[in-house]
Amino acid sequence: MSSISIIGTGNMARTIGTLATAGGNTVEIMGRDHSKAADLAKTLGGGATAGEWGAVPAGDIVIVALLFDSVVPTVTKYGSALAGKVIVDISNPFNSTFNGLAHGEVTSIAQEVAKVAPAGTSVVKGFNTVFRHVLESGRPDVFIAGDSAQAKADVEAFIQSLGMRPLDAGGLEMAHWLEGAGVLTMGLARHGVGGWDFALGVTELPA
Repeated sequence: MSSISIIGTGNMARTIGTLATAGGNTVEIMGRDHSKAADLAKTLGGGATAGEWGAVPAGDIVIVALLFDSVVPTVTKYGSALAGKVIVDISNPFNSTFNGLAHGEVTSIAQEVAKVAPAGTSVVKGFNTVFRHVLESGRPDVFIAGDSAQAKADVEAFIQSLGMRPLDAGGLEMAHWLEGAGVLTMGLARHGVGGWDFALGVTELPA
């Protein structure tokens, strides 16, 4: 099983933390408000702990479960404390009308994280195409992207421990298109599907 640190104490941190502990992983919660981190760790149970904000995360995999505009500043703040870790960016940088990306460039939050992350750190995009309640109650495909084969293998093993299927979309440049897929899910929810109880996935046809 994996050793996971989650930076953040919001709904996605709670959901992924719950799934992670149920899957037998070691979980640490890190939040600006240590009392909130401690409360969430207690709620998760399973030996989950609360770490100090800005300290070296205990987990080999560090999931940044924050709103998109806080992700890069937080990674910058942690600095060398993240050296050698695998950082997983789960954010969706939606614009104000949720029909496009806030950065408006051919980049991604994950790619911007890679620019400020310390040497020896790998960045993986993942989980951003799945609504939180679907993570809680379903077993969706989870798309990932990253440049390190080993980092992606580690994240894939973690995803499998949650009972979900990881699907590798390629190098970190594909994170931009995964963020676009996040926008697509919003459009489908509002129009073609007309609801939020679905997830994007891949159906493999028989040869």
